[in-house]
Amino acid sequence: MAEMTDARREQLDSIVEEFLHNARSGRRLLAVDGSSPELAARFADDLAARLIAHDQLTARTSVGAAEETTLRSGTIEPFRDGRLPGAESPSTILVVDGRGLLDQPVHGMWHFRVWVLADGALPHAAADVIVDASDEGSPTRYFYDYCRIPPSAGDGGRR
Repeated sequence: MAEMTDARREQLDSIVEEFLHNARSGRRLLAVDGSSPELAARFADDLAARLIAHDQLTARTSVGAAEETTLRSGTIEPFRDGRLPGAESPSTILVVDGRGLLDQPVHGMWHFRVWVLADGALPHAAADVIVDASDEGSPTRYFYDYCRIPPSAGDGGRR
């Protein structure tokens, strides 16, 4: 995406405001996963930019496929200890994108979870926010009845 549209900025700001309302201070972890790793990464980039625009100290990283031990030792623990480059302040927000970030057993590591879907993909039942980014310029937030989501959606449809 070349330039951020007003519709995208408004959607991102709404998510940022909800996150900041629910996670007010301290070291905070925000995960972004999705049916398309590329869309999820771009969404995470833009969320980080909007957090900065809201005067938040923000660090950004991509982890690829999430594997619990590596994620903990290479990202989460250094972040919590203030050893992650760019995240030394005790009030830093770390925005992470990767595959499997909302799945068990890493689901509980995050203060807030965003699932980015596109082109009719299933939502992830473990997300705090579900956004359809099929039209990246005008993403749409969805509120699903989780009782009606198929069980396979609980792991992002990965089987």
